[in-house]
Amino acid sequence: MSQPQLFSSSMDNIIRIWDLTSSQCVAQLENHYSPVTSLAFSPNNETLISAGRDKICTVWDLKKNESKVTIPVYESVESVIMLPEGGDVSQLEAKTTSSLFLTAGSKGLLRVWDSASATCVRVQSLPNLPARTKEKEVVVASEKQSLVHCTLVPAKSEVLAVNTEHNICMYDAETLELRKQFSGYNGEVLDVRFVGPKDSHIVVATNSPQLKVFELSSSHCQILHGHTDTVLGLDVFRKGRMFASCGKDKTFRIWLMAKDGTVHCIAQGQGHTQGVGAVACSRMKENFVVTASQDHTIKVWPLPDSLPPKEDDADLVTLQAQVTVKAHDKDINSVAVSPNDKLIATGSQDRTAKLWTCQDCILLGVFSGHKRGIWCVQFSPVDQVLATSSADGTIKLWDLQEFGCLKTFEGHDASVLKVIFISQGGQVLSSDSDGLMKLWTVKNSECVKTMEGHKDKVWGLDADKKDAQVATGSTDSNVVLWKDVTQAELEEEQTKREEEILKEQELSNLLHEKRHPQALALALSMGRPHTVLNVIKAILKEPNGRQSLVENITKLRKDQKEAVLKFSAEWNTNSRNCVAAQTVLETLLKNEAPESLLQYEGVKGAVESLLPYTERHFQRLNRLLQASTFVDFLWQNMKLPDASEEDQMEA
Repeated sequence: MSQPQLFSSSMDNIIRIWDLTSSQCVAQLENHYSPVTSLAFSPNNETLISAGRDKICTVWDLKKNESKVTIPVYESVESVIMLPEGGDVSQLEAKTTSSLFLTAGSKGLLRVWDSASATCVRVQSLPNLPARTKEKEVVVASEKQSLVHCTLVPAKSEVLAVNTEHNICMYDAETLELRKQFSGYNGEVLDVRFVGPKDSHIVVATNSPQLKVFELSSSHCQILHGHTDTVLGLDVFRKGRMFASCGKDKTFRIWLMAKDGTVHCIAQGQGHTQGVGAVACSRMKENFVVTASQDHTIKVWPLPDSLPPKEDDADLVTLQAQVTVKAHDKDINSVAVSPNDKLIATGSQDRTAKLWTCQDCILLGVFSGHKRGIWCVQFSPVDQVLATSSADGTIKLWDLQEFGCLKTFEGHDASVLKVIFISQGGQVLSSDSDGLMKLWTVKNSECVKTMEGHKDKVWGLDADKKDAQVATGSTDSNVVLWKDVTQAELEEEQTKREEEILKEQELSNLLHEKRHPQALALALSMGRPHTVLNVIKAILKEPNGRQSLVENITKLRKDQKEAVLKFSAEWNTNSRNCVAAQTVLETLLKNEAPESLLQYEGVKGAVESLLPYTERHFQRLNRLLQASTFVDFLWQNMKLPDASEEDQMEA
């Protein structure tokens, strides 16, 4: 190719070749029956492969500008790329890599084609689907994640693909195995939990049948398929390797995280007649699960001792409910298991929470007091206390023996959707439908902090085992990780306090040694108006104090002069300090240009504050001058004549 050329495709299904030197169209390639979506060139620029939504790929000879072969690919293709030469072809039905290209399209699978034989030599397997999934389900799942873009990263020998669910996947260019995956869009987050033995991952329910498991260190995302409808709730067993999910498909599933971080489904249970809205795992051992449904019932599902099974392609374990109880008259929004695995708590839209025995679900008591439906129930990890959050905007703590309300936290302006205990039961963290989180101290029932990190309902709220991190998920599609900075703030505050003490001591020493210029600069840096005033008064008391003050103020930096002007406005409000304030003002007005003064930060407010009080001081001095003149006049008229004058008058 002797001249630089530009290749373009348009809605008329034609590929045009343009000469960049003459800006003329020199050739038209016509073979497609729908818009051409992607073009790929061979390394020697002698071959072009075009792909379109007419489900074919065309190989073009650029020397003759003719079609060499048309390959039916049976899917709408969005991207086509030439694979690098020199790859391993031992497992492919191809003799060389020079004729291999890759397609990505509506089927959601990467496929490698040999242009020489016009055949598909490799089809990508979906690692995010369990091997036991039926072939028909694999096709349906892949079509829901059709690929919209694909590109080659030669430096890492990787293929980067983007699907319709905004997930970015990185595959090995030779084996097409998934190396890494990033989630670009979460949808509405309904629940979030820390998982892993060391809380190394979080699992997120995102208003879809799929679960997303994120590795916190790398942001690598696994997409878990299994549910057939929206996942509504999550809970994790104590060790962190197993967790449960439930959804609108009326089922719940048990998932296992392997040592390498991969997650697969190991068991499922089905028995509710409506969607399962909440699930709770046993706290002490991995031996049972409790589910709550929109059918107003709760079920206890024992887990067999054989769980978890070997990590192979064995069929899922089907669980059977041991106990079923009609618990409430309306939808059950939350269920929780006590730390000792002996009690179950439920919260419902019927405005009540109930306490049950864990073994046979015998009702022990009812917690009544909320004015609207209860969204969340949570046991205290250390006390016999149950926390409930409600749509009435309050959080209540209940006594598990007397079933009475111990405390009520009021402060949310919207429905409180989630509540958890942290700091070993000493604090309560809550989230609401306005996107706010509030931290409460149980001892004094006070809200110590309000955090704003979301713009919509915060449905997901969970803390790791050490209470060092908190994860929140909201319908604004964001998952936010919060770090406990209490210790850091205490250390920072302690450091500031120590620095203040050292500065106070240094300032005291400077004043004692009458090193007023250094004392003035230090007091200004500390932001102490009263101390600065005392330093200025001390300077004015010295011989030639006014001249010394002028010299000290003119040596200050601009920001320090701004601070002195601001402080002067405060001092000027008191007649005792007006002399110092007016002296500082006089110094600045005489030694600073008007243009420079106008550049001072806050000069307008300072002048507006100085004017009325200065006028008042001036009027007071005028009255004092008049009074002193009248006193002098009286004194002159009240003088008694001396003795010589009296003798003359007698003579």
